[in-house]
Amino acid sequence: MTIQTLRWGIIGPGAIAKDFRRGVLDSRFGKLEAIATRNPGKPGLAEDFPEARILDGYDAILKDPNVDAIYIATPHVGHAEWAIKAAEAGKHVLVEKPFALSAFEADAVFHAHRKAGTFAAEAFMYRLHPQTKAIYDLVASGTIGEVRSIKSSFGFQMPGFMPDHRLFASALAGGGILDVGGYPVSMTRFIAGATAGKPFLDPVKVSGMANLNAEGTDNWASALLQFENGIIAEVSCAVMANLDNVLRIIGTEGRIEVPDFWFADGDRTGGEGRIDIIKGGQTETIRTGKQRHLYSFEADAAAEAIFAGRQQLDSPGMSWADTLGNLRVLDKWRADAGIEYSVEKPANRKLTLSGRPLKSGGTTVPRRKLAGIGKDMSIVALGFEDFRTFASGTILLDAFYEAGGNLFDTGWVYGSGYTEKLLGEWLTNRGVREQSVVIGKGAHSPLCYPDVIGKQLTQTLDRLQTDYVDVYFMHRDNLDVPVGEFVDAMDAEVKAGRIRGIFGGSNWTRERFDEAVAYAEKNGKQKPGALSNNFALAEMQDVIWAGCVSSSDDAWKAWFRDRQVPNFAWSSQGRGFFTDRAGRDKRDNEELVRVWYNEKNFGRRDRAIELAEKLGKSPIHVALAYVLHQPFPVVPLIGPRTLGELDDSLKAFDIRLTPEQVAWLDQG
Repeated sequence: MTIQTLRWGIIGPGAIAKDFRRGVLDSRFGKLEAIATRNPGKPGLAEDFPEARILDGYDAILKDPNVDAIYIATPHVGHAEWAIKAAEAGKHVLVEKPFALSAFEADAVFHAHRKAGTFAAEAFMYRLHPQTKAIYDLVASGTIGEVRSIKSSFGFQMPGFMPDHRLFASALAGGGILDVGGYPVSMTRFIAGATAGKPFLDPVKVSGMANLNAEGTDNWASALLQFENGIIAEVSCAVMANLDNVLRIIGTEGRIEVPDFWFADGDRTGGEGRIDIIKGGQTETIRTGKQRHLYSFEADAAAEAIFAGRQQLDSPGMSWADTLGNLRVLDKWRADAGIEYSVEKPANRKLTLSGRPLKSGGTTVPRRKLAGIGKDMSIVALGFEDFRTFASGTILLDAFYEAGGNLFDTGWVYGSGYTEKLLGEWLTNRGVREQSVVIGKGAHSPLCYPDVIGKQLTQTLDRLQTDYVDVYFMHRDNLDVPVGEFVDAMDAEVKAGRIRGIFGGSNWTRERFDEAVAYAEKNGKQKPGALSNNFALAEMQDVIWAGCVSSSDDAWKAWFRDRQVPNFAWSSQGRGFFTDRAGRDKRDNEELVRVWYNEKNFGRRDRAIELAEKLGKSPIHVALAYVLHQPFPVVPLIGPRTLGELDDSLKAFDIRLTPEQVAWLDQG
């Protein structure tokens, strides 16, 4: 049998790279081919990596035809960038922990490798050592009864605070949480999974705290994790405290203790493993025996996965879902502690996650002209309420813009104002305000009065760092107020130049809109030019939120067709009704059942499924295409949370529906 060889390259020649190099030498399938450095003349490189060719610059290793896989050993802040660039170059990657600075960044990296068909994994070396599987099996077999508590720590004492050192510098994402906190968190989630017969469990609640230094990074930190099966875990980490560094698993019949679980009771060269089982006052010690270099296991696990055509590690290695879950815990931990690295802030995030300037000119998202708006705008608008940091939100905003999207949906109430603030930071940082079309919304219930419009718009513009919006909607209507007073208030903002396009109402009735148009025509005011009501292939039988208006029935469609009033449609894809979350036999989602479940809608869903199968698409793509192919202007508002969801939505643009198909989807 021929033994395959995986040719490794390393980006970044630091201490961890030297450890991985020794692991590759001790591996069964690996060969160290090259190392990329920005300082090829650095003394000692040839001695530290005698087997490897020394390449000048990280880009060189991406172009090297003799390198199959890359171990990324840069400081934390370079992990996502070079992992994405590796995917684009068709290279497999093993990324030193943490895989990225956040779960949002990691998801973007996995998205790049998913599209490239390449392998990517986080290098938690301890996960592949035989000791880790032995711990899992002991817990899963009930050796100590039912697990109640897990305690784990990883902490060491640096000689002192050094603000420029990678372990402290905010610009390098320093501190213990990212550097070593991932170890106890990953092991805790792994053990919780063992109690449920799963590769891992994600906690249902995380509460974290930390002691911060002058850089705003953590010297020492602790967090509590609560799991759905009742387990409570305590995790701690430090770069300025020598913690006991013992994994403790407490069960109803005893406990398991493992010292320095990530080194298997040894060091990087390989420990014998030590698992102490303490029951009834007696201690039984299990050893897994002297092993190869600790890093050889992850090198071989990556090689075996790549040879088998897999894109990720199997358990006990870190799968993509495992890495994402781990980073979500670290994200919450440092958010609770008030840690946002300077490298994540707008002033220091001028480039996209791949380390490049934002590109214009994308054509994946088509654009259109709409009466009253002086710019071409994308046929869909992006909403992004799920993001709470600039670094996380810009990943999606950048991707949408580079695909050709330039229409952004915000509202005064969204995220208590943070959505507007994030968009404003992004528009200013990227310098694309004049190329973008911004929707602003205000006057949400209970503050739905004419005098509120101007006051809230002032706050909106301040958050957006601009002096105008392109489109403005009242978020709700108040039938106790004469419609003319609302028209007057919005017309005044047009005359002041703070609304430079169209305005209208979100969740307004036909009658109210017609009345507003008539008032404007009679009194020489700008007429309302658009609505923003729900519109989808499935009709709402009960609105999602009080005060909302659904406009998908036949009477509404005739009204839109006759007047050609644009509708900026929210929930245009049925909020999951056209995915496998819904179904006649699936009734666990109260909102889906209450809002969408009736036979008329299920008939539409059945037809969307049938057409999607013929087109090689998904039903949700057909549902969005239906909205885009109406005989009146509809601008769907989409709210993807990940790059994968964004790319999935964009597939609808490939579908061309005939009027007959549109009618068939609707009526059968």
